[in-house]
Amino acid sequence: MSTKLKHTKGYHVISQWLASQNKQAFRFQEETWQHIINGNSGLVNAPTGCGKTFSVFLGSIIQFINSNPTNFQTKKNNSLLLLWITPLRALAKDIARVMQDVVQQLGMHWEIAIRNGDTDVVERKKQIRNLPEVLVITPESLMLLLAQKNYPAFFKNINIIAVDEWHELLGSKRGVQVELAISRILNANPSKNKIPQQLSIWGISATIGNLDEAKEVLLSPLQNRNIIYFKNHLQNSSNNTFGKIVKAKMDKQIEMLPIIPDEIEKYPWAGHLGIKLAEKIVPIIEQSNTTLVFINTRSMSELWYQTLLTIAPQLAGTIALHHGSIEHELRMWVEEALHAQKLKAVVCTASLDLGVDFRPVDTVIQVGSPKGVARFLQRAGRSGHQPGDVSKVYFLPTNSLELVEAAGLRNAIQQNIIESKQPLLLCFDVLMQFLCILAIGEGFCADEIFEEIKSTFCYRDITTGEWEELLQQITDGGKALTNYDEYKKVEAEVNTSIPGSIVIYKIKNRRIAMRHRMQVGTIVSDAMMKIKMMSGGYIGMIEEWFLSRLEPGDAFTFAGRNLELVMIKEMTAYVKKSQKKKSIIPSWMGGRMSLTANLGMVLRRTFNTAFTSDLLELKVLQPLFKLQEELSHVPLSDELLIEQIEADDGFHLLVYPFEGRQIHEAMSSILAYRISRITPITFSISMNDYGFELLSDQPIPVDDSNVRELFTTSDLVADIQRSVNSVEMAQRKFRDIAVIGGLIFTGYPGETKKAKHLQASASLLFKVFSEYDPDNILLRQAYHEVFEQQMEEVRLRTALERICNNEIILKFPKRFTPLSFPIIVDSLSRYNLSSEKFEDRVRKMQMQLESK
Repeated sequence: MSTKLKHTKGYHVISQWLASQNKQAFRFQEETWQHIINGNSGLVNAPTGCGKTFSVFLGSIIQFINSNPTNFQTKKNNSLLLLWITPLRALAKDIARVMQDVVQQLGMHWEIAIRNGDTDVVERKKQIRNLPEVLVITPESLMLLLAQKNYPAFFKNINIIAVDEWHELLGSKRGVQVELAISRILNANPSKNKIPQQLSIWGISATIGNLDEAKEVLLSPLQNRNIIYFKNHLQNSSNNTFGKIVKAKMDKQIEMLPIIPDEIEKYPWAGHLGIKLAEKIVPIIEQSNTTLVFINTRSMSELWYQTLLTIAPQLAGTIALHHGSIEHELRMWVEEALHAQKLKAVVCTASLDLGVDFRPVDTVIQVGSPKGVARFLQRAGRSGHQPGDVSKVYFLPTNSLELVEAAGLRNAIQQNIIESKQPLLLCFDVLMQFLCILAIGEGFCADEIFEEIKSTFCYRDITTGEWEELLQQITDGGKALTNYDEYKKVEAEVNTSIPGSIVIYKIKNRRIAMRHRMQVGTIVSDAMMKIKMMSGGYIGMIEEWFLSRLEPGDAFTFAGRNLELVMIKEMTAYVKKSQKKKSIIPSWMGGRMSLTANLGMVLRRTFNTAFTSDLLELKVLQPLFKLQEELSHVPLSDELLIEQIEADDGFHLLVYPFEGRQIHEAMSSILAYRISRITPITFSISMNDYGFELLSDQPIPVDDSNVRELFTTSDLVADIQRSVNSVEMAQRKFRDIAVIGGLIFTGYPGETKKAKHLQASASLLFKVFSEYDPDNILLRQAYHEVFEQQMEEVRLRTALERICNNEIILKFPKRFTPLSFPIIVDSLSRYNLSSEKFEDRVRKMQMQLESK
């Protein structure tokens, strides 16, 4: 029978401490505490800023006090009790600070430690010698911990594994790392002297649509271990549903305020309007305590930071820039200054999306579409970051049509329409890396580890054949690489000290072990180059491909400074301050996010009320909607609008599925291929989040007789393969897989391989596998990731099925329409025009259209 929480010593201690802070526990926190002292596992879901961290952390303290009621304040050196996994280094410092404050005020002798890429060697060794009670760690550093000798001893007395921001890790290869780490920790001590209920696993999640599945993925290794335990002990679990979901029943108040342009353009074009409205946010910044200005891309954040300093020089010294490529120390200074309320505003990207607790922030400004409901809620929650506070978020459109998204977001929040994160399956590259990690440390027994990994959600369907191929890949290079010693990394040896002579897989070569330790992780990006001032001091990192385009003397803006390239030496770009008025804004590969399925659905529904809604965002767009209806049609949620427009530059076919840029990229290629089967024809293609365009120099044969067949799902996979260069896409994807799987070494510190060299190595391996081992497990994974992640084949199929069930409306406008104009403008960027000429050309087009 479970102990009642309120009758325990731990609860009374924590309640008194909260009272001394003029606080009291929320119901969901107490519910979590009760589950923890009962030995249950689960997932905590609550709005940002409502105390999710305390729901698990204070639960672990209550559990400890209950076990040590008389000496909880004097008991020291308790070994590791709470492992706290967090996705960001920035989160680690903030969480550890909060935890340290609590234990100090309670008079306890718990040590809170951080272990990530910024932790120095001395501190890491200290942690191994004297284990802290709480270790805040990133997934990559946890993997490296499993590569230590005698690592099972680290987890011998652990009570709770907490996974913070699980909604961010789920659906990524870092989340798969967490799954594998949990499965190993659960089985790390052969004695199994703990029954399963004594180790709890708790996920902490904010906005996510598939909570039940998120819980299942996280707890799968523990659930499988419990099933085995109860089976072996002839007992039955009392719970039919494994794990608990604790939801905070509190509505986080979000006040959403659109920033309306003074003049609504009937022919909008993406991006340019935002900077024009920069002056409108200066009063908002000045009237607020602290404001976060969220920009979707790093390049645009640089531009916005410079723009705000130019139009509001009085903000100098009180405004800062924060994104993932800025040097760590500079980012930490910004975060500390936010805590200390020394800044009025920070222009930032997703680098401040997650749970860093900046209580002084009372206002958030979202510039442009957030591309997703969950992302918008996450960013809105950065303000009013205390229970009961109102989160105030301003929405600044970068073109007129984004006001429709603002209205859609408002409706989505009211209806609680939030995106789901789909878990990844059978990531063989991550598993190869994991096996090599274990082989560096204690080594592993193949049969035992196979059963462990099958307990995870990601690998529950792995076959014996796939497992044996993986072992062959890491021991002798597989079928294609068996003649190359470089790929024979893991050795199988018989351990005669164990009864039965068990075969143990180990990496004995110190050089191979060192290279694997250096390359642990699943975040693979283009080669980065350090930016260093000639006068001394690093200021950040920029992708090699951008810097390779610059000549010495060229000026560019980075980290809020105008810089001039002096020279490039090895993997470092040396720069100095520039006095040049014109400078280039860096761009990063993959900077464009795509509209999520949920926001696309909400957007389509919002057009249903274009002429009847009382929302301010839609009212101000009435002139645009009326012109669209006059020239063509405003599509409803159960309609697909197709426009065919003949212009001076050719014949335009414009389609508006509102499914996001990524889906439109695949859909447009398929449509172009299917039309080309009707008649020989050549297209150029462009797209945005609302639709796509096929442009040809001859009439496009699409009419009522064939249009529905163009969107059929029949032979979809085959048509995808024919319409896009799937081999080329798979080859690019294979590079990342090969790096994660350890087939390609990215280089030693200071000697990092250039991106083109990595791609060359990957291309060679890809060709070798394709010719000599076409069924290779990593080759198959590359094609699978292209279809499932890059092409989003499931979502594409769903979109096509929706279109086939909807009414398809064909229109033949005499000139470009408001919906078509931003796509037409996007297509102009294909040409090599300077920014100035580009803007002049677009404005000329606007004037010509509006004069008709």
